[in-house]
Amino acid sequence: MTDKGLYVGLMSGTSMDALDAVLVRFTDTLPSLVANYSCSIPESLRQRLRDVCRFRHDHLDECARLDGDFGRFQASVVTQLLQVSETPPEAICAIGSHGQTVRHLPDANPPYSIQIGDPALLAVTTGIDVVADFRRQDIAAGGQGAPLVPAFHAAFWRTSNENRVLLNLGGISNITILPKDPAKAVTGLDCGPANTLLDNWIRKNLGLLLDEGGRWAAGGHILDGLLKQMMSDPYFERPLPKSTGTEYFNLDWLDAQLRTCASRDAHPADIQATICALTVESVARAIEQFAPETRTVYVCGGGALNDHLIEVLRSRMKPTRLETTSVLGLDPHWVEATAFAWLARENLQGRPGNLPSVTGASKALILGGLYRGRIAGP
Repeated sequence: MTDKGLYVGLMSGTSMDALDAVLVRFTDTLPSLVANYSCSIPESLRQRLRDVCRFRHDHLDECARLDGDFGRFQASVVTQLLQVSETPPEAICAIGSHGQTVRHLPDANPPYSIQIGDPALLAVTTGIDVVADFRRQDIAAGGQGAPLVPAFHAAFWRTSNENRVLLNLGGISNITILPKDPAKAVTGLDCGPANTLLDNWIRKNLGLLLDEGGRWAAGGHILDGLLKQMMSDPYFERPLPKSTGTEYFNLDWLDAQLRTCASRDAHPADIQATICALTVESVARAIEQFAPETRTVYVCGGGALNDHLIEVLRSRMKPTRLETTSVLGLDPHWVEATAFAWLARENLQGRPGNLPSVTGASKALILGGLYRGRIAGP
């Protein structure tokens, strides 16, 4: 059944650079992007989020304040999105809010994943129903709670014409494997670090939020010994299902790699070049191991705008073709936010949003909790 209603999707990734918002309408064949809006996370809020993610100021009252503050920030971004698109709140079926991940530890005992951004506050402030907290249902069923976007990829972009991989280059890189054989299951995984290390390293050394176009990395030289040391991390050899986050791949992890390889005195640009090579190599090896028949890789996420990263990846992946999701009809910057708008729609229509073949959950489940922002009519 085609749902002609409008949905809002909100996504802020592990890089914590901005909150992306989309206004989208879904058809049977393609999500139609009506409007989009991206707002940088204020530096004071970003720093508090980073502190919590790095296990600093890890107090219940600070986490509660952050939950509310990020919820208010989300509400302001939704308001801006509706204003620029001249869309009244009552035209929106629901907001799909991923929230900001501050912990993702699916292999802990007990496993858990925490996203903040108070959905009740968001619903009440905007007057729009909100679906949020998508990951815990999957974890409760024994899954990793991630990656969740593969279900969206499969719904719109699986085809019998070719074996495809959808590659998201966010803070963490992840792939969705879409076999052309309908008898084969869709699978996926988090490959390893992407923008999270690249952004944090340039911020530490140059005070910049990101390596625009990968120009700093392009000016460095790959340190083969360091790359080999980083690729020897046990995560890269773990079997499926697997997911990861900044709790694992962070500057402390990088510093340990530099100490082990005696590379702490290397030129920072060379280390940036090597981090870029790590992203490329971890992605390429995952595709070679789990999807060797891949014909085309379609890239989305912030890393799709990193010209140097894409150039190195394209060279490494030959003869596999590399494209962005633009050729599939959706700008790579807005794919994840659109996916969470779709997950909100699946929740409202009572359909599962996870793929057990990806996450390892024991069964398919309706994901997320519903927070009412409006009173139902008679």
